[in-house]
Amino acid sequence: MVCTNAKPERRGALLYRSVDSPVGTLTLFGRPDGALRSIRFGGAVPLPPGSTEAVGELDEAADQIAEYFAGRRTTFDLPLDPGGKDFRRRVWAALAEIPFGQTRTYAEIAAQVGSPRGAQAVGGANSANPLPIVVPCHRVIGRDGRLVGFSGGLDRKASLLRHEGLEVSKGRVAAGAPLF
Repeated sequence: MVCTNAKPERRGALLYRSVDSPVGTLTLFGRPDGALRSIRFGGAVPLPPGSTEAVGELDEAADQIAEYFAGRRTTFDLPLDPGGKDFRRRVWAALAEIPFGQTRTYAEIAAQVGSPRGAQAVGGANSANPLPIVVPCHRVIGRDGRLVGFSGGLDRKASLLRHEGLEVSKGRVAAGAPLF
């Protein structure tokens, strides 16, 4: 995960592009230099004022997402600009370290970012992740294996985990599935 720290006034116009995927249409938002700012589920996403359709600037992000769904990519190598305060950025960096096909609990992420009693705060940062799939918040589960919280809905979360080879049944990652 490569994060840039451009100040908002220097980021330039917000560009968007829609991408079809097995979990529905994804709308990518990014900067003119190609740095990805957010991914939203659904094709009828309200566009921020002043945003314009990308003409090539978000092709690399679209290509890497297509490779992920085609089974040819397990990590992403993109310039990212998710914004966010320091704690959220630390959580998102920890999410980016969860390997393909594995999961972590909110408590494990909290301990990893130096806030061992901060599982709820990690949940808040996880739900605010503007870059689902690329920053894989779908890989975070409840301590008992339950699928909890995901901006794209729990059905999409289950689909993404199944895509990564995990067994999901009755709203839980199956016992014996790799946690780390």
